[in-house]
Amino acid sequence: MAATGKMRVAILISGRGSNMVALLEAARDPAYPAEIVLVLSNRPDAAGLARAAEAGIPTRIIDHTAFPDRASFDAALDAELRAASVELVCLAGFMRILTPEFVAGWAGRMINIHPSLLPLFKGTHTHRQALEAGVRLHGCTVHFVVPELDAGPIVAQAAIPVRQDDDPDSLADRVIVQERRLYPAVLALVAGGRARLEGERVVITEQAPEGVLFSL
Repeated sequence: MAATGKMRVAILISGRGSNMVALLEAARDPAYPAEIVLVLSNRPDAAGLARAAEAGIPTRIIDHTAFPDRASFDAALDAELRAASVELVCLAGFMRILTPEFVAGWAGRMINIHPSLLPLFKGTHTHRQALEAGVRLHGCTVHFVVPELDAGPIVAQAAIPVRQDDDPDSLADRVIVQERRLYPAVLALVAGGRARLEGERVVITEQAPEGVLFSL
């Protein structure tokens, strides 16, 4: 834990970093229990890097195309995180599949936000998947990361109704609003010790805000 008493957090991005911005804004509150100490991208052209720099957050680029395989990229990523004394990793639109070895090294210390109500609609194009399945509720999930894609223990979810006239874009627009609300709330819980991983289950010691479904 940092000298400030706040958990040292890195955010990994590959693009515009919309959820990253929500986390940065939340962390500006002196009472927030996490300190964002690094924003790292695997893409040099990720728009979120400039937004993080504008907020005064150190940024790093580890271009995955410069490495011969996933293992060597992950080793460089791990070294950068440890050099910054990172205690918790937040994936925010980080479009890389991490090796089991890397995930094991950060087990219980890495969370991700996914744009569906897991375990439904893993992978990509989740909004189209939801519409094709005809579900009446859709949303987003924050979960701990495990080697299997989008399969880790769920910390919290936020749900919205699916409207008759929704298309993937309109659904995405409403889900991202919930993502930006949910991720900072969950990071605060994890960094503050109010949500913890016990085996394959998340134990939470706080009542959920209205509209947010915690894994209880």
